[in-house]
Order: sequence, then structure tokens, then C-alpha cells
Amino acid sequence: MQIEQFVYSDRPSEIQFSFSPQLLFIFGDRELLETTDIPGQLALQYPDAIFSGCSTAGEIANESVKDHTIVVTGIAFDEVSIKSSKISLEDIAFDSTEAGKRLVSQLPVQGLKHVFVVSDGLKVNGTDLVKGMTNGLSDGVTITGGLAGDGSHFARTIIVEPDGKVTTESVAAIGFYGEKLSIGYGSRGGWDSFGLDRRVTRSKDNILYEIDGEPALDLYKSFLGEKAKELPASGLLFPLSMRDSEDRAPVVRTILGINEDEKSLTFAGDIPEGSFVRLMKANNDRLINGAEEAAGEAARGLDNSAEFAILVSCVGRKLVLKQMVEEEVEAVSEMLEGPVMTGFYSYGELAPFNRDSLCELHNQTMTITTFSE
Repeated sequence: MQIEQFVYSDRPSEIQFSFSPQLLFIFGDRELLETTDIPGQLALQYPDAIFSGCSTAGEIANESVKDHTIVVTGIAFDEVSIKSSKISLEDIAFDSTEAGKRLVSQLPVQGLKHVFVVSDGLKVNGTDLVKGMTNGLSDGVTITGGLAGDGSHFARTIIVEPDGKVTTESVAAIGFYGEKLSIGYGSRGGWDSFGLDRRVTRSKDNILYEIDGEPALDLYKSFLGEKAKELPASGLLFPLSMRDSEDRAPVVRTILGINEDEKSLTFAGDIPEGSFVRLMKANNDRLINGAEEAAGEAARGLDNSAEFAILVSCVGRKLVLKQMVEEEVEAVSEMLEGPVMTGFYSYGELAPFNRDSLCELHNQTMTITTFSE
């Protein structure tokens, strides 16, 4: 496996690989992706390469966390082949389940081992997207990925499609094929829950209307106090832990928007009626330990040491950790023994919780996908 990485900032710079990349990951600031046409230039330079990437709430380049950059990572595998697929959300009337089904239906079935997906971060229900993908794939094919970010603006998100085009309201995937390819993954949080379990008494898909019979927004604001004035951004600091049945591990849900008229909260994934939620808060040491645990889980799935890793961490973690944010990336690198790393801070992370479970949407986690040949 050959890997090289470049970081592009505001100053023009030439990106020239010493080999012909088979796959180009591009994660970057939304405005830079829209104005510089770096993906388009690379598509002309490397017409046979397949692209994957999106806008971010922060970019990861090895052990560094960047802002307002574009991180380009080129890979040429030795004996691995890749295929791609993409879906415009307009074409399927913004039906996230249908998007997932159609996305994976475009990938050849024979020999498919893993799917890495990047999705619009604001117009997609991540729970339904994963459901559609899972239903459309054979047993044993794993899924990881993330929802694109837009800093703390929440205005619009960008996808870099497989042909290098930059677009909005899209979902794109890369399928990996090859017996020699070994893939690992892990996803962990590290947030502390507090207070009582509260029952969701009215919701529809990813919109939460009532908790314990009270308007959800009013109750949530009462928890936040002064921070309620900064919603929805301050919601990233106080996610909800949700469990929809006694036998399932809780998942974390982050607020993407609020509706003052309906007194409702909109999340990145479903909040089913009858489920139980609990407020969460951050503990910096636990967040960094969570990243380390995710790396340990990702390393377990490999035949050899990781050569390459994609990190998808939540924008909420970045806002909480602040100047300590690189510590979670360093902890991952140390646990994985220094592979080339790229990735982004996201509006949602897609991965199984462990090797015995199916992919699902997470918020506020560090999610890692590792590759070795």
C-alpha cells in the first residue's frame, strides 16, 4: 500500500503524488472546497482515481487537527480493488432509507468486504440511511463512515463525489474488494450521563416533541440554563443518551436544530417514542480515553498493524476539548502504532459499536476505520 498526504491552506500549492493514486480522500473546509476546485484539479491530474470526501467541522492530518484547510490523502493498494456509488437526495425525494438501499445496490456484490460512506450532514436521517444500506448488503459486509460537517455554521454541507465533483445534498460510497485487505473499526464516546431516565412520549423519526409529557425544547432549555440562548450550537455540549430497549447499549444523539413554534428538537438520528433518554456532559479525560478504546477495538480486527486509518470524530468533542483536541488524535495514533491518518470532525459517525454488532448512527463518538494489506 502506497500512501501520501498533502495539506492545502489558503496559499496555492501544487499537489503532486510520487505514484498514481487509486483512491483520493479529500476532507476540507466547506468554503475552500467550494472556491478552490482542488478536487476538480486532481480529477484532471489523476483521471483514473476514485474520490471520497466531504466538508468538515475540522480536518485530521496524521496527529494534527486543522481548521480551514483541505487534507488530501492518496492511496494505491497492492491487491485491492475499489468501486464507487453515489445518490442525489433530490432524486429520491430525500428518503434516507431509499438513499441507503440505492447506494449499495450500485456496488458489485461479488467479493465486497467493506463500504465507507460520506453523507450530507443536514438533510439525511443517519439512522434511516444505515438501515437502508444494511438491508441492501449481504451478511458480513461492514459499513463505516460519517455525516459531513460545516464547522459550527450548520448552513450546508458538501460531498466530494467519486468523480471529484463537489456537490450538496448527496451521499457517496466506496466499496472495497480483495482477500488481502484487512479492515478494523471501533467507536467509543466517553461522555458522562447524569440525572434520571426520562421517557420519550412524542416523537416522529428524528424529531423529538415531548419528554415525560412536557415540550422537549422547554425541558431541554431548563437543563442548559444560560447556555440555552446559544442553541442549537450549545446542544453539542449536552447530548442525549438514548436506549430504545433494555437489551441494547445506549447510543448518543446530538441536536442539529430546534423549532421554537413546535417546541421540538431535531436530531441527527431517530429518537423513537417509548425510548428512554438521559442528559450527558463532557469529561475531557474520559473523552480521550474513549478515543483510545476505539483505536484498541479497531486494531483488534486487523491481521497486521494498521497502515492507514480514517478517523471520524464528532464536532461536539472538538468544541469540548478545545486546545486539547489533538490529544484524542495522538492517543489513537499511539494505540495504532503510527499509521497514516486522515479524517474529519463530523455531524454524525457511522460504525458498528463492536465487531459483533451492526452499523448504526452515533453522535459524540470517535469512530475509526483501519486498513492493512
